[in-house]
Amino acid sequence: MIYFTSDTHFCHSNIINLCDRPFESVRHMNDSLIHNWNALVTERDEIYILGDFLFRGTGQDANQILRRLNGKKYLVRGNHDKFLDDPEFDASAFEWVKDYYELDYQKQKIVMFHYPILEWQGYFRDAIHLYGHVHNSGKDPEQRKRLSALGPRAVNVGVDVNRFFPISVNAVLKQAQK
Repeated sequence: MIYFTSDTHFCHSNIINLCDRPFESVRHMNDSLIHNWNALVTERDEIYILGDFLFRGTGQDANQILRRLNGKKYLVRGNHDKFLDDPEFDASAFEWVKDYYELDYQKQKIVMFHYPILEWQGYFRDAIHLYGHVHNSGKDPEQRKRLSALGPRAVNVGVDVNRFFPISVNAVLKQAQK
C-alpha cells in the first residue's frame, strides 16, 4: 500500500498550540504520531512525506524518530526540513529526497509538492495534486476561500486534517473523485 502524510512537525512544541493539536507535550505528540503511523503503515508499504517532517530538531532527533517509523520513506522537502543539512543526519533513512515528485499510480498521475499550487502538471488531464504546508488553516474563512480555488483534485495530506494519521492512496483517490 502507498500512504502520504505531511507536516508532522516532530519535536515542535509550539505546533501544539498553533494548530490546536490535542497533545499534552511534544513527547505525547511524537509518540502519538509514531503510533498512528505504525498502526497503518507496515514495513512493506511506501510512504511519501510532503515536507515539514521535523521542526527545529537535530539530525540525531530525525534519525531516532525515523528508526521508529515503518515503511519505505520518501521525502518531498518542506520549508522546515533543516535537519537534512545536519551532518549527523543519516540520509539513508529516505529512499530519496526531492523538492517535487510525480507518481504514476494505476494510470493516475499524482503530483506531490509541499505547497498547494493552483495548477499542476496534468491538471487538465485529471491529475491529482497532494500538498501540505497549510496545516488546518482551512478553518480560517480567507484561507478556506483560497484553498477552495484548488478544486476537488487537490488534497491536503497533512496530519492536522487527517486525524493525525497518514492517508492511503485509496482514500486520496476516493476523496479526489468527490
